Amino acid sequence: MSARSQVSRPQQGEYAADAVDALSRQAANARDDKDQKHKDMSQRRLPIILALGTTQTLAWASSYYLPALLADPMAHELGISSNWIFGAFSTALVLSAMLGPRIGRQIDLFGGRQVLSASNLIMAAGLVLLGLSQSVAVMAIAWLVLGIGMAMGLYDAAFAALGRIYGTEARGPITGITLMAGFASTVGWPLTAWGLSHIGWRDTCFAWAAANILIGLPLNFFMLPVIKGAKQAAATAEKPHVPLDRTMLLLAFVFAAVWTVTGAMAAHFPRILETTGATPAEAIAAGALIGPAQVGARMLEAGFLSRFHPLWSTRLASLTHPIGAVIVAIFGGAAASAFALFHGSGNGILTIARGTLPLSIFGQKDFGYRLGIIGAPARMAQAVAPLAFGLLIDLMGAKVLIVSSALSLSALAALFLIRTGPRPD
Repeated sequence: MSARSQVSRPQQGEYAADAVDALSRQAANARDDKDQKHKDMSQRRLPIILALGTTQTLAWASSYYLPALLADPMAHELGISSNWIFGAFSTALVLSAMLGPRIGRQIDLFGGRQVLSASNLIMAAGLVLLGLSQSVAVMAIAWLVLGIGMAMGLYDAAFAALGRIYGTEARGPITGITLMAGFASTVGWPLTAWGLSHIGWRDTCFAWAAANILIGLPLNFFMLPVIKGAKQAAATAEKPHVPLDRTMLLLAFVFAAVWTVTGAMAAHFPRILETTGATPAEAIAAGALIGPAQVGARMLEAGFLSRFHPLWSTRLASLTHPIGAVIVAIFGGAAASAFALFHGSGNGILTIARGTLPLSIFGQKDFGYRLGIIGAPARMAQAVAPLAFGLLIDLMGAKVLIVSSALSLSALAALFLIRTGPRPD
Protein backbone atom coordinates (compact mmCIF):
# COMPACT_ATOMS: atom_id res chain seq x y z
CA MET A 1 0.00 0.00 0.00
CA SER A 2 1.38 3.40 -0.98
CA ALA A 3 2.02 6.23 1.43
CA ARG A 4 -0.45 8.37 -0.46
CA SER A 5 -3.28 5.94 0.14
CA GLN A 6 -2.32 5.57 3.81
CA VAL A 7 -2.53 9.33 4.32
CA SER A 8 -5.81 9.73 2.44
CA ARG A 9 -7.84 7.53 4.76
CA PRO A 10 -7.78 9.90 7.76
CA GLN A 11 -8.38 12.77 5.41
CA GLN A 12 -11.37 10.98 3.92
CA GLY A 13 -12.68 10.38 7.42
CA GLU A 14 -12.31 14.05 8.27
CA TYR A 15 -14.05 15.04 5.04
CA ALA A 16 -16.90 12.62 5.80
CA ALA A 17 -17.26 13.99 9.32
CA ASP A 18 -17.31 17.53 7.96
CA ALA A 19 -19.95 16.54 5.44
CA VAL A 20 -22.09 14.96 8.16
CA ASP A 21 -21.73 18.07 10.30
CA ALA A 22 -22.72 20.27 7.35
CA LEU A 23 -25.77 18.13 6.63
CA SER A 24 -26.74 18.21 10.31
CA ARG A 25 -26.48 21.98 10.36
CA GLN A 26 -28.57 22.22 7.20
CA ALA A 27 -31.21 19.92 8.69
CA ALA A 28 -31.24 21.92 11.92
CA ASN A 29 -31.57 25.17 9.98
CA ALA A 30 -34.37 23.67 7.93
CA ARG A 31 -36.16 22.60 11.11
CA ASP A 32 -35.69 26.05 12.60
CA ASP A 33 -37.03 27.68 9.44
CA LYS A 34 -40.00 25.32 9.43
CA ASP A 35 -40.69 25.95 13.13
CA GLN A 36 -40.46 29.70 12.55
CA LYS A 37 -42.78 29.45 9.58
CA HIS A 38 -45.34 27.51 11.63
CA LYS A 39 -44.96 30.03 14.45
CA ASP A 40 -45.56 32.93 12.05
CA MET A 41 -48.57 31.15 10.57
CA SER A 42 -49.98 30.50 14.04
CA GLN A 43 -49.54 34.13 15.03
CA ARG A 44 -51.28 35.24 11.84
CA ARG A 45 -54.01 32.61 12.06
CA LEU A 46 -56.28 34.26 14.63
CA PRO A 47 -56.43 37.69 12.89
CA ILE A 48 -57.20 36.01 9.57
CA ILE A 49 -59.91 33.83 11.13
CA LEU A 50 -61.50 36.84 12.83
CA ALA A 51 -61.35 38.89 9.64
CA LEU A 52 -62.76 36.17 7.39
CA GLY A 53 -65.35 35.18 9.99
CA THR A 54 -66.58 38.78 10.05
CA THR A 55 -66.62 39.18 6.27
CA GLN A 56 -68.38 35.83 5.82
CA THR A 57 -71.05 36.83 8.33
CA LEU A 58 -71.54 40.07 6.40
CA ALA A 59 -71.56 38.34 3.00
CA TRP A 60 -74.21 35.79 3.98
CA ALA A 61 -76.36 38.35 5.81
CA SER A 62 -76.33 40.81 2.89
CA SER A 63 -77.06 38.28 0.14
CA TYR A 64 -78.32 34.77 0.90
CA TYR A 65 -80.48 35.74 3.88
CA LEU A 66 -82.07 38.84 2.32
CA PRO A 67 -85.05 37.33 0.40
CA ALA A 68 -86.58 35.77 3.51
CA LEU A 69 -87.48 39.26 4.79
CA LEU A 70 -87.33 41.53 1.73
CA ALA A 71 -89.20 39.41 -0.84
CA ASP A 72 -92.71 40.39 0.26
CA PRO A 73 -92.19 44.18 0.56
CA MET A 74 -90.19 44.22 -2.69
CA ALA A 75 -92.89 42.30 -4.52
CA HIS A 76 -95.64 44.52 -3.09
CA GLU A 77 -93.97 47.74 -4.22
CA LEU A 78 -93.04 46.38 -7.65
CA GLY A 79 -96.56 45.01 -8.14
CA ILE A 80 -95.50 41.39 -8.66
CA SER A 81 -95.73 38.07 -6.87
CA SER A 82 -92.99 37.23 -4.38
CA ASN A 83 -92.35 34.13 -6.50
CA TRP A 84 -90.60 36.44 -8.96
CA ILE A 85 -88.18 37.48 -6.24
CA PHE A 86 -87.44 33.91 -5.21
CA GLY A 87 -87.15 32.90 -8.86
CA ALA A 88 -84.52 35.59 -9.45
CA PHE A 89 -82.74 34.52 -6.27
CA SER A 90 -82.69 30.88 -7.40
CA THR A 91 -81.28 31.98 -10.76
CA ALA A 92 -78.54 33.86 -8.90
CA LEU A 93 -77.65 30.67 -7.02
CA VAL A 94 -77.46 28.70 -10.27
CA LEU A 95 -75.17 31.37 -11.77
CA SER A 96 -73.05 31.20 -8.63
CA ALA A 97 -72.74 27.43 -9.07
CA MET A 98 -71.66 27.78 -12.70
CA LEU A 99 -68.96 30.30 -11.81
CA GLY A 100 -67.62 28.25 -8.89
CA PRO A 101 -64.83 26.34 -10.71
CA ARG A 102 -63.54 29.47 -12.46
CA ILE A 103 -63.49 31.43 -9.18
CA GLY A 104 -61.73 28.55 -7.43
CA ARG A 105 -59.10 28.47 -10.17
CA GLN A 106 -58.37 32.18 -9.69
CA ILE A 107 -57.89 31.63 -5.96
CA ASP A 108 -55.59 28.68 -6.63
CA LEU A 109 -53.43 30.97 -8.78
CA PHE A 110 -53.49 34.28 -6.95
CA GLY A 111 -54.88 33.58 -3.47
CA GLY A 112 -58.13 34.81 -1.99
CA ARG A 113 -57.23 38.44 -1.30
CA GLN A 114 -58.15 39.82 -4.71
CA VAL A 115 -61.21 37.62 -5.26
CA LEU A 116 -62.79 38.18 -1.84
CA SER A 117 -62.10 41.92 -1.99
CA ALA A 118 -63.71 42.11 -5.42
CA SER A 119 -66.73 40.21 -4.06
CA ASN A 120 -67.47 43.08 -1.67
CA LEU A 121 -67.47 45.57 -4.55
CA ILE A 122 -69.71 43.38 -6.70
CA MET A 123 -72.12 42.63 -3.85
CA ALA A 124 -72.32 46.35 -3.07
CA ALA A 125 -73.09 47.09 -6.74
CA GLY A 126 -75.81 44.43 -6.78
CA LEU A 127 -77.37 45.75 -3.57
CA VAL A 128 -77.39 49.33 -4.87
CA LEU A 129 -79.00 48.16 -8.11
CA LEU A 130 -81.55 46.16 -6.12
CA GLY A 131 -82.40 49.22 -4.03
CA LEU A 132 -82.86 51.30 -7.19
CA SER A 133 -84.94 48.74 -9.08
CA GLN A 134 -88.30 49.92 -10.36
CA SER A 135 -89.08 46.97 -12.62
CA VAL A 136 -88.81 43.21 -12.74
CA ALA A 137 -86.01 43.41 -15.31
CA VAL A 138 -83.77 45.63 -13.16
CA MET A 139 -84.54 43.53 -10.09
CA ALA A 140 -83.53 40.36 -11.97
CA ILE A 141 -80.27 41.96 -13.18
CA ALA A 142 -79.52 43.03 -9.61
CA TRP A 143 -79.86 39.46 -8.40
CA LEU A 144 -77.61 38.22 -11.20
CA VAL A 145 -74.94 40.68 -10.07
CA LEU A 146 -75.42 39.43 -6.50
CA GLY A 147 -75.06 35.88 -7.83
CA ILE A 148 -71.61 36.77 -9.15
CA GLY A 149 -70.76 38.32 -5.80
CA MET A 150 -71.93 35.20 -3.94
CA ALA A 151 -69.77 32.99 -6.18
CA MET A 152 -66.75 35.12 -5.25
CA GLY A 153 -67.53 35.81 -1.60
CA LEU A 154 -69.29 32.96 0.22
CA TYR A 155 -67.95 29.81 1.89
CA ASP A 156 -66.40 28.02 -1.09
CA ALA A 157 -64.25 31.04 -1.95
CA ALA A 158 -63.25 31.55 1.70
CA PHE A 159 -62.39 27.84 2.11
CA ALA A 160 -60.28 27.95 -1.06
CA ALA A 161 -58.49 31.05 0.22
CA LEU A 162 -57.65 29.32 3.50
CA GLY A 163 -56.48 26.24 1.62
CA ARG A 164 -54.17 28.45 -0.43
CA ILE A 165 -52.71 29.99 2.75
CA TYR A 166 -52.47 26.98 5.08
CA GLY A 167 -52.55 23.97 2.77
CA THR A 168 -53.59 20.75 4.48
CA GLU A 169 -53.54 22.56 7.86
CA ALA A 170 -56.58 24.64 6.88
CA ARG A 171 -59.08 22.48 8.78
CA GLY A 172 -58.80 24.57 11.96
CA PRO A 173 -59.19 27.95 10.24
CA ILE A 174 -62.13 26.65 8.18
CA THR A 175 -63.84 25.54 11.38
CA GLY A 176 -63.03 28.91 12.95
CA ILE A 177 -64.69 31.05 10.29
CA THR A 178 -67.79 28.84 10.20
CA LEU A 179 -68.10 29.23 13.97
CA MET A 180 -68.43 32.99 13.46
CA ALA A 181 -70.44 32.96 10.25
CA GLY A 182 -72.88 30.51 11.80
CA PHE A 183 -74.45 33.59 13.37
CA ALA A 184 -75.08 35.26 9.99
CA SER A 185 -78.83 34.75 10.18
CA THR A 186 -78.85 35.54 13.90
CA VAL A 187 -77.21 38.90 13.17
CA GLY A 188 -78.48 39.55 9.65
CA TRP A 189 -82.19 38.94 10.02
CA PRO A 190 -82.71 41.28 13.01
CA LEU A 191 -80.68 44.02 11.30
CA THR A 192 -82.62 43.61 8.06
CA ALA A 193 -85.91 43.57 9.99
CA TRP A 194 -84.90 46.74 11.84
CA GLY A 195 -84.00 48.45 8.58
CA LEU A 196 -87.24 47.31 6.98
CA SER A 197 -89.33 48.83 9.74
CA HIS A 198 -87.33 52.09 10.12
CA ILE A 199 -85.86 53.03 6.73
CA GLY A 200 -87.60 50.75 4.22
CA TRP A 201 -86.30 47.94 2.07
CA ARG A 202 -84.52 50.17 -0.45
CA ASP A 203 -82.41 52.00 2.12
CA THR A 204 -81.78 48.67 3.85
CA CYS A 205 -80.17 47.44 0.61
CA PHE A 206 -78.10 50.63 0.47
CA ALA A 207 -77.02 50.13 4.09
CA TRP A 208 -75.86 46.57 3.40
CA ALA A 209 -73.98 47.86 0.34
CA ALA A 210 -72.21 50.43 2.52
CA ALA A 211 -71.30 47.72 5.03
CA ASN A 212 -69.65 45.70 2.26
CA ILE A 213 -67.55 48.71 1.24
CA LEU A 214 -66.71 50.05 4.70
CA ILE A 215 -66.30 46.77 6.61
CA GLY A 216 -65.93 43.82 4.26
CA LEU A 217 -63.59 45.33 1.68
CA PRO A 218 -60.93 46.65 4.11
CA LEU A 219 -60.88 43.40 6.11
CA ASN A 220 -60.51 41.18 3.04
CA PHE A 221 -57.95 43.44 1.39
CA PHE A 222 -55.70 44.25 4.33
CA MET A 223 -55.95 41.10 6.45
CA LEU A 224 -55.52 38.41 3.81
CA PRO A 225 -51.87 37.89 2.84
CA VAL A 226 -50.41 38.48 -0.60
CA ILE A 227 -49.27 35.19 -2.11
CA LYS A 228 -45.61 35.62 -3.06
CA GLY A 229 -44.71 34.60 -6.59
CA ALA A 230 -48.36 34.14 -7.57
CA LYS A 231 -48.09 36.22 -10.77
CA GLN A 232 -44.99 34.41 -11.96
CA ALA A 233 -46.54 31.03 -11.19
CA ALA A 234 -49.79 31.99 -12.88
CA ALA A 235 -47.94 33.08 -16.02
CA THR A 236 -46.57 29.57 -16.53
CA ALA A 237 -49.48 27.62 -15.03
CA GLU A 238 -51.43 25.28 -17.26
CA LYS A 239 -55.15 24.70 -17.03
CA PRO A 240 -55.62 22.05 -14.34
CA HIS A 241 -56.64 18.58 -15.34
CA VAL A 242 -59.00 17.41 -12.63
CA PRO A 243 -60.60 14.12 -13.69
CA LEU A 244 -64.15 13.44 -12.56
CA ASP A 245 -63.16 10.18 -10.94
CA ARG A 246 -65.21 8.04 -8.60
CA THR A 247 -64.32 10.01 -5.48
CA MET A 248 -65.09 13.37 -7.08
CA LEU A 249 -68.50 12.14 -8.26
CA LEU A 250 -69.31 10.63 -4.88
CA LEU A 251 -68.42 13.87 -3.08
CA ALA A 252 -70.47 15.93 -5.53
CA PHE A 253 -73.45 13.64 -4.91
CA VAL A 254 -72.98 13.77 -1.13
CA PHE A 255 -72.99 17.54 -0.93
CA ALA A 256 -75.83 17.89 -3.47
CA ALA A 257 -77.98 15.51 -1.39
CA VAL A 258 -77.33 17.11 1.99
CA TRP A 259 -77.56 20.66 0.61
CA THR A 260 -80.95 19.83 -0.87
CA VAL A 261 -82.07 19.00 2.67
CA THR A 262 -80.42 22.12 4.06
CA GLY A 263 -82.08 24.38 1.48
CA ALA A 264 -85.47 22.78 2.03
CA MET A 265 -85.30 23.03 5.81
CA ALA A 266 -84.12 26.65 5.67
CA ALA A 267 -87.20 27.58 3.65
CA HIS A 268 -89.87 25.33 5.19
CA PHE A 269 -88.72 24.24 8.66
CA PRO A 270 -91.59 25.83 10.68
CA ARG A 271 -94.16 24.70 8.12
CA ILE A 272 -92.89 21.10 8.21
CA LEU A 273 -93.00 21.05 12.00
CA GLU A 274 -96.57 22.31 11.99
CA THR A 275 -97.55 19.35 9.76
CA THR A 276 -96.20 17.05 12.50
CA GLY A 277 -98.56 18.60 15.05
CA ALA A 278 -96.41 21.38 16.51
CA THR A 279 -98.07 24.71 17.22
CA PRO A 280 -96.75 27.81 15.40
CA ALA A 281 -95.11 28.93 18.64
CA GLU A 282 -93.43 25.54 19.12
CA ALA A 283 -92.24 25.53 15.49
CA ILE A 284 -90.71 29.00 15.76
CA ALA A 285 -89.09 28.21 19.11
CA ALA A 286 -87.62 25.02 17.67
CA GLY A 287 -86.31 26.88 14.61
CA ALA A 288 -84.47 29.28 16.91
CA LEU A 289 -82.44 26.33 18.22
CA ILE A 290 -80.89 25.50 14.84
CA GLY A 291 -78.30 28.28 15.02
CA PRO A 292 -77.01 27.38 18.50
CA ALA A 293 -77.00 23.69 17.52
CA GLN A 294 -74.84 24.48 14.48
CA VAL A 295 -72.36 26.46 16.56
CA GLY A 296 -72.24 23.79 19.27
CA ALA A 297 -71.52 21.09 16.68
CA ARG A 298 -68.77 23.21 15.12
CA MET A 299 -67.16 23.61 18.53
CA LEU A 300 -67.27 19.82 18.86
CA GLU A 301 -65.63 19.57 15.43
CA ALA A 302 -62.93 22.04 16.46
CA GLY A 303 -62.22 20.02 19.60
CA PHE A 304 -62.91 16.30 19.89
CA LEU A 305 -63.72 15.47 16.25
CA SER A 306 -60.58 17.18 14.95
CA ARG A 307 -58.65 14.09 16.07
CA PHE A 308 -60.34 12.03 13.37
CA HIS A 309 -60.43 12.13 9.58
CA PRO A 310 -63.16 14.54 8.35
CA LEU A 311 -64.85 11.59 6.64
CA TRP A 312 -65.96 10.25 10.02
CA SER A 313 -67.47 13.53 11.21
CA THR A 314 -69.22 13.91 7.83
CA ARG A 315 -70.74 10.46 8.15
CA LEU A 316 -71.93 11.30 11.65
CA ALA A 317 -73.43 14.58 10.43
CA SER A 318 -75.32 12.83 7.61
CA LEU A 319 -77.04 10.65 10.19
CA THR A 320 -78.36 13.34 12.54
CA HIS A 321 -81.23 14.61 10.35
CA PRO A 322 -82.78 11.12 9.95
CA ILE A 323 -82.44 10.52 13.70
CA GLY A 324 -84.29 13.76 14.40
CA ALA A 325 -86.96 12.84 11.84
CA VAL A 326 -87.52 9.47 13.54
CA ILE A 327 -87.88 11.18 16.92
CA VAL A 328 -90.46 13.67 15.65
CA ALA A 329 -92.30 10.88 13.80
CA ILE A 330 -92.64 8.92 17.05
CA PHE A 331 -93.42 11.73 19.48
CA GLY A 332 -95.03 14.26 17.14
CA GLY A 333 -94.81 18.03 17.40
CA ALA A 334 -93.83 17.86 21.06
CA ALA A 335 -90.37 16.69 19.92
CA ALA A 336 -89.89 19.63 17.55
CA SER A 337 -86.99 21.01 19.59
CA ALA A 338 -85.17 17.67 19.54
CA PHE A 339 -85.52 17.51 15.76
CA ALA A 340 -84.14 21.05 15.45
CA LEU A 341 -81.12 20.20 17.60
CA PHE A 342 -80.29 17.08 15.60
CA HIS A 343 -80.81 18.75 12.23
CA GLY A 344 -78.87 21.88 13.22
CA SER A 345 -75.90 19.99 14.63
CA GLY A 346 -75.53 17.90 11.50
CA ASN A 347 -75.85 20.93 9.27
CA GLY A 348 -73.17 22.73 11.27
CA ILE A 349 -70.61 19.97 10.67
CA LEU A 350 -71.58 19.47 7.02
CA THR A 351 -70.78 23.12 6.31
CA ILE A 352 -67.22 22.55 7.54
CA ALA A 353 -66.94 19.22 5.72
CA ARG A 354 -67.62 20.95 2.42
CA GLY A 355 -64.14 22.44 2.71
CA THR A 356 -62.20 20.03 4.92
CA LEU A 357 -63.23 16.72 3.34
CA PRO A 358 -62.05 17.47 -0.23
CA LEU A 359 -58.87 19.04 1.20
CA SER A 360 -58.06 15.97 3.27
CA ILE A 361 -58.65 13.61 0.34
CA PHE A 362 -57.09 15.49 -2.57
CA GLY A 363 -54.64 17.84 -0.86
CA GLN A 364 -53.88 21.48 -1.61
CA LYS A 365 -53.17 21.22 -5.34
CA ASP A 366 -56.02 22.78 -7.39
CA PHE A 367 -58.10 22.82 -4.20
CA GLY A 368 -60.21 25.85 -5.15
CA TYR A 369 -60.90 24.49 -8.63
CA ARG A 370 -61.93 21.10 -7.21
CA LEU A 371 -64.11 22.80 -4.63
CA GLY A 372 -65.92 24.70 -7.37
CA ILE A 373 -66.57 21.52 -9.35
CA ILE A 374 -67.71 19.52 -6.33
CA GLY A 375 -69.87 22.37 -5.01
CA ALA A 376 -71.65 23.22 -8.29
CA PRO A 377 -74.33 20.48 -8.04
CA ALA A 378 -74.88 21.37 -4.37
CA ARG A 379 -75.55 25.02 -5.18
CA MET A 380 -77.94 24.10 -7.96
CA ALA A 381 -79.76 21.65 -5.70
CA GLN A 382 -79.96 24.31 -3.01
CA ALA A 383 -81.54 26.66 -5.56
CA VAL A 384 -84.39 24.29 -6.51
CA ALA A 385 -84.93 22.67 -3.10
CA PRO A 386 -87.34 25.30 -1.66
CA LEU A 387 -89.71 25.04 -4.64
CA ALA A 388 -89.47 21.25 -4.89
CA PHE A 389 -90.10 20.66 -1.19
CA GLY A 390 -92.87 23.24 -1.16
CA LEU A 391 -94.73 21.10 -3.70
CA LEU A 392 -93.91 17.90 -1.79
CA ILE A 393 -95.23 19.33 1.47
CA ASP A 394 -98.55 20.07 -0.24
CA LEU A 395 -98.72 16.45 -1.43
CA MET A 396 -97.20 14.54 1.50
CA GLY A 397 -97.45 16.70 4.60
CA ALA A 398 -95.23 15.45 7.42
CA LYS A 399 -94.20 12.44 5.32
CA VAL A 400 -91.90 14.79 3.41
CA LEU A 401 -89.38 13.98 6.15
CA ILE A 402 -89.13 10.53 4.58
CA VAL A 403 -87.76 12.19 1.44
CA SER A 404 -85.30 14.40 3.33
CA SER A 405 -84.13 11.46 5.46
CA ALA A 406 -83.68 9.29 2.37
CA LEU A 407 -81.47 11.97 0.82
CA SER A 408 -79.35 12.17 3.99
CA LEU A 409 -79.02 8.38 4.19
CA SER A 410 -78.08 8.14 0.51
CA ALA A 411 -75.31 10.66 1.22
CA LEU A 412 -74.19 8.49 4.15
CA ALA A 413 -74.08 5.42 1.90
CA ALA A 414 -71.97 7.30 -0.64
CA LEU A 415 -69.57 8.40 2.10
CA PHE A 416 -68.91 4.76 3.02
CA LEU A 417 -67.81 4.16 -0.58
CA ILE A 418 -65.04 6.77 -0.34
CA ARG A 419 -61.52 5.62 0.46
CA THR A 420 -59.43 7.43 3.05
CA GLY A 421 -56.08 5.82 2.23
CA PRO A 422 -53.42 7.09 -0.23
CA ARG A 423 -54.72 7.59 -3.75
CA PRO A 424 -53.01 5.76 -6.64
CA ASP A 425 -52.32 9.06 -8.43
